[in-house]
Amino acid sequence: MKKKPQVAKILILVLSLVMLTGCTRTLTDSDKKAVKNEETGRALTENVLCRPTDSSVTNLYKENGVDTDKLPKCENFKPFDKYEGLWTTIFVKPLAWIIINIGILLGKIGMGKGIANGLAIILSCLIIRLILYPLTQKTAMQSEKMKEVQPQMEKLEKKYKNKTSEEDQRMKAEEMMMIYKKYQINPISSCLLSFVQIPLLFAYLEAINRTPVIFENTFLKLDMGTTIFHGIMSNSWYLYLLFFLIILGTTYLSFRKTLKDQTALNAQMKGTIYFMLAMVVVASFSLPVALGIYWIASSLFTVMQNLIVERRKAKK
Repeated sequence: MKKKPQVAKILILVLSLVMLTGCTRTLTDSDKKAVKNEETGRALTENVLCRPTDSSVTNLYKENGVDTDKLPKCENFKPFDKYEGLWTTIFVKPLAWIIINIGILLGKIGMGKGIANGLAIILSCLIIRLILYPLTQKTAMQSEKMKEVQPQMEKLEKKYKNKTSEEDQRMKAEEMMMIYKKYQINPISSCLLSFVQIPLLFAYLEAINRTPVIFENTFLKLDMGTTIFHGIMSNSWYLYLLFFLIILGTTYLSFRKTLKDQTALNAQMKGTIYFMLAMVVVASFSLPVALGIYWIASSLFTVMQNLIVERRKAKK
């Protein structure tokens, strides 16, 4: 039971880093209205990390008081030239630099800018997830242990089904913790992967919004800087609708194992997972396509990791 406050403290710390240090600022005009790129419908970021190349976008910046000529070209961007707060300096800028340089390397082998930068998002995601693999694998193993104790948990639920007194609920909690201890299960860690995704999602969103070489290009005919909602309103609506369905499908597959294995957890924990799933789906309409590319890659990695864990368990 001591783990819950620790997890809560970690989440509060992460969210504080995101909210209080170095956030993306939207470019506004003299009337304090967001300046948008008419082609993509996307609100422009004021504090971009490097120089835009699209002439119409550059003009919008200059018309609204941002001298983009002072910014480095994206291929010359260096992440540690200027300190902008802990979150931006340690996470956002290095991530943007990694995506830019992977895109440059892919461009050198003949790929167009759009394809190169789209694949750069995917490859950077896979690299980060491989680095985190030892941690997330333990999370997946905890879920497998939850499967083993599920019959005992169901028996415990039946035992205390009609017992609602405070003493009965205390005894139920004690017996549940004895089962967790016996099988070396940490019920909170089984949801850790879901929480790890949150700071990664914010970091990718910031890096994408502040890097013109990403949001100015297209990947598989999808404008990486536009939102799915705006794309569905365009002539290529069917491409963006298909893209949304892919996000929906891969997100469900990545959460399916967690939802399936959480029958032994309380309703509140299950509700948290369902809420996160719904939040991702709803938010995807208003977030850039480039972030959707990251999310699909990350979700597919989670699905593959779960399959590997299940096969290893079957062999044992």
